[in-house]
Amino acid sequence: MNKLKYFILFIFCISCILSCSNNTSNTSDLMKIKFMAGYKPQANLPFVAAYVANEKGYFKDEGLDVEILHSTGSHLKLLLAGEVDITTAAASSVIKRRTNSDVPISSIMLFGQTGQQAFISLEDKNIQTVSDWQGKIFGYKISLPPEYLAMININNLDRNKIEEVKVGFDPRILTEGKVDILSIYKSNEPNLIKKLGYDVKIWDPAEFGVPTLGLTYITLEDTINQRPDMLQRFNRATLRAIEFILENSDETIEIVMLYATNSDKEHQRFMLEKEIEQSNSISVKQNGFGWSEKEKWDSLQDFLFKYKSIDSISDSNLFFTNQFLGKNLKNNKSILERIGLSRDS
Repeated sequence: MNKLKYFILFIFCISCILSCSNNTSNTSDLMKIKFMAGYKPQANLPFVAAYVANEKGYFKDEGLDVEILHSTGSHLKLLLAGEVDITTAAASSVIKRRTNSDVPISSIMLFGQTGQQAFISLEDKNIQTVSDWQGKIFGYKISLPPEYLAMININNLDRNKIEEVKVGFDPRILTEGKVDILSIYKSNEPNLIKKLGYDVKIWDPAEFGVPTLGLTYITLEDTINQRPDMLQRFNRATLRAIEFILENSDETIEIVMLYATNSDKEHQRFMLEKEIEQSNSISVKQNGFGWSEKEKWDSLQDFLFKYKSIDSISDSNLFFTNQFLGKNLKNNKSILERIGLSRDS
């Protein structure tokens, strides 16, 4: 009887060892990569797609072991140093880096089919049109946005009649009456100011014909050429995450809060919903979520050149690639239907 017990115990131990060995083997078989979000943890759509893909196991389903990191300024430097594989950047930043510094980066997925930049004033200031900006104080974060200069030009304003002030990132500068108009990100400050008890008037440059594009996933040219399979897997997983995000908003926000601990949950929800709105376009309808349209990159580059944000014009094919996207990715159909862009509509 004792021999039987020892035999059963022996078999059990061997099974446990084999099980642990298999789990270790499965983990070691995954391709390890590093993704760095280009800001603190929050509900920017490119960040959330990575959070969800990680928490729901979509990366592992694609054979990836993805370490998610965050940075508030060093993400591009770390990408160039080979310390991270994929990060985020605004489309305008991609163009500036490629044209002004010949930095070998390209977008592999475009989330913001319109840009993040906008301008606001408090409703009780009674600034109804862009023409009313004259005689007012305009606050900007670090440097004057080219979108602001375009709005001045389009509306034939005398820039000398507007006081331009560098104010940094605290939106309370507006509610304290220190500026009349404030440069903001559409998915952030409008809700922050509303939470302070103020209604705002918003001017979106895209509605005035200003070329704009938003956030992207970027990687190095060498990565595109040497590791295309990894990028295909990464995009497949994050597109699958986009589908989940669109169908499961409450659970998605709970996932965001795992990363953005101690953040305002409802503000994260506002941010995510606004960035989902900005992910729509005709090119997405025709080709799939995340698609880049060459003409839009051309227009954005011409705009940046006109307003002296870049020094020269480059081949826009250097700025992006769609090779890891498209109709072959099965998740696109349900994503398009969810955001009202069914191919058949």
